[in-house]
Amino acid sequence: MTIVHEPCREGESEIVVDTEDVTVTPDRVGPLFSSMIAVTEGLDLDTTLRRLVETATDLVGARYGALGVLDAQGQGLARFVHTGLDEATRRRLGELPRGRGLLGELIRHPEPLRLTDLHEHPSSVGFPPGHPPMTSFLGVPIRVRGEVFGNLYLTDKRDGAFTADDEQVAVSLAAAAAVAVENARLHQDTQRLVAEAQRRQRWLEASGEITTQVLAGADPGEALVLAAERAAELADGVGAAITTPPADVVDGDVAPPVRVTVSVGLEHRLPVGARIGLAASPLAAVARTRLPRVTDQLALEVDGQAQRLGPALLVPLDGTETITGVLVVVRRPEATAIDDEGLSAAASFADQAALVLRLAESQQARRQLDVATDRERIAADLHDHVLQRLFALGLGLQATQARLRGHPDAVGRVNEAVDQIDSIVRDIRTSIFDLHAAGAGPGLGGRLRAAVAEMSAHVAVEPVVRLSGPVDGVSEELAVQVEAVVREGVSNALRHGGGRSVVVTVSVDEIVAVDVSDDGVGIPETVARSGLANVTARARALGGDASVTRRTPGPGTRLSWWVPFTPAC
Repeated sequence: MTIVHEPCREGESEIVVDTEDVTVTPDRVGPLFSSMIAVTEGLDLDTTLRRLVETATDLVGARYGALGVLDAQGQGLARFVHTGLDEATRRRLGELPRGRGLLGELIRHPEPLRLTDLHEHPSSVGFPPGHPPMTSFLGVPIRVRGEVFGNLYLTDKRDGAFTADDEQVAVSLAAAAAVAVENARLHQDTQRLVAEAQRRQRWLEASGEITTQVLAGADPGEALVLAAERAAELADGVGAAITTPPADVVDGDVAPPVRVTVSVGLEHRLPVGARIGLAASPLAAVARTRLPRVTDQLALEVDGQAQRLGPALLVPLDGTETITGVLVVVRRPEATAIDDEGLSAAASFADQAALVLRLAESQQARRQLDVATDRERIAADLHDHVLQRLFALGLGLQATQARLRGHPDAVGRVNEAVDQIDSIVRDIRTSIFDLHAAGAGPGLGGRLRAAVAEMSAHVAVEPVVRLSGPVDGVSEELAVQVEAVVREGVSNALRHGGGRSVVVTVSVDEIVAVDVSDDGVGIPETVARSGLANVTARARALGGDASVTRRTPGPGTRLSWWVPFTPAC
């Protein structure tokens, strides 16, 4: 019997049998054909190999069977599929054979080998303790496209020694197995290519999602969070983080640490703002080579503490000229390995994300410039038109006042109108200063409003904050002092005043003046005044002064605090 395999239309192989030289006894031809068909109809390689061993064992009447798959060098066994041993015996034997002794004989000489007593062969080295006794032996190689794929081993025939007929059956079955192995390999390759295409498609879809979000006007920070989330999902991770780019250092210098800017799923181990040391860190190597890498155990120094995070994928966010950060995905311990195609897809995603983020930053800068231009225009219009008209109105009222000396009520109403105009002018000037300072980030005015809102969040009283002059032009050192004074004054008014209103007024001109007033009963004498003493000490240290007095007219307490102020040129 001659068995060969030829390609089908779909790239798989089919069995072609020439029966002119049949040496298998007629009563075994039917079962052999059925077994060959059963072996070749599966496409999963593991299932195919196990089915082959079980079928061969049944056909030749062997108690034990095994199939050893050769390693890449063809010098040992990389896999060993067996049947006939119960699980307890299998565990007792320990490590599976690697192709030494008699098993290695078939590796060195890939020809059918049939023995009545395997112990008499020169290559036999015996069995380990606890191994079941075996006597007869039959081994045949399995060739796939002319190359030895592995060997089929059958031992301990139930009714004596293996015969030439048994050998022919095993050889025929090995030929069928070669077809099945080839088909399974082709199927696996196809599945791998499909899975790789699907994985790359998912990476591309994630890149498109980030691009869409950015084009819709999303903040770059939101886009970074989305990039980290998608990377963790696609790389089978428990979480992901993005760091600032490692700085270029001269040989011999110590590289400064990088900072975590985004953390998704890793908030406890890599919190936002944490600093990661670069000494002996793979982050530095990724930034230097600009290539992604996979590590089985990522160890980092986070805020001075050693952290072991587990298997990880590190990918540079590679802009056109510089590294804009490093994407770190901590993977699940049971996650499948990432091959070169997977690394390539992750690197492409990171590069695309980096370019999109640069686009987002450019768009955001352009929008900020447009807003700043509008603020400057509005401020100029307020100054050149509204303020000038109010000044003219005030001068006109003051000129009219001189003609009303015999009408005290009218004079009083004119004075009241002039005072209101002065108040409106101060409010507009404050707005102009706010417009000029808005582009520079949160200034003192915003900090004071936030501080007052924080302290009054759980009380019924809602303090009023009034600002006048270039409040946001105060230096950071002085702003810290002013905020501390406001916090002390509002805290005392809310805790001890017992009033229905609290007014905070901060004005900036030649002096920085803080006024905190309430309509309560005042501060009890039994309350410690260390906080008020600190307020006074702050003012005097800066050349100013402070006082706490009863408010007049009416009930309440007034905290006054001032220091000299010189505007920056």
